[in-house]
Amino acid sequence: MALGTLARHGPLHGHQIRRIAEVTNVTEWGGVSVGALYRELRTMERDGLIETVRTEQVGRRPERTVYQITGEGQLELATLREQAIKPTGLYGPDPLGVALSFASDATDPQELRTMLRARRGRVAISAEEISAERERLVANGYIGGLQATVMRRAQMHLEAEVRWHDELEAALEAGVIAKATAWADFAAARTSNPQRRTDNANH
Repeated sequence: MALGTLARHGPLHGHQIRRIAEVTNVTEWGGVSVGALYRELRTMERDGLIETVRTEQVGRRPERTVYQITGEGQLELATLREQAIKPTGLYGPDPLGVALSFASDATDPQELRTMLRARRGRVAISAEEISAERERLVANGYIGGLQATVMRRAQMHLEAEVRWHDELEAALEAGVIAKATAWADFAAARTSNPQRRTDNANH
């Protein structure tokens, strides 16, 4: 985020970079952390990705170092952007999917549905918040069209998750999910009886 900001806006000091992150709310919809920004700036300077242009001091405030991106930084930024765009696996780790797929028969169905409904509510609220924030940032001129479409993408992901929750709730209501546990029982039996697998293979 810092490299991209310097490339887009020119020389800036750390406080300005942090302020841009806060104004665009990128920490929420982009998953970007600025907690260790100043340490990261020093690291990038040491690695030759950015360089000091000057120091500034306003009144009795502490001096601030102004940085600009270097040629090496531009190359690194291009590499990072290519890696982010390149589809190296669009579906990552899914702890919820694992938890549901290997749920015990002892799991209380009503308790499970209550937890899933609560999760659906939180996801729906997040989608609404991103939508409202995107409209606010666009209206105030804080982000352009490309950034707005990126935020819209995050909103659409959340909205798709809400629709999945609705489908799951309907399946649970209809009792469809319970019928699908037979394959798990079969797999467990096969795993616990390797001799049976060997016998079957010999036939």
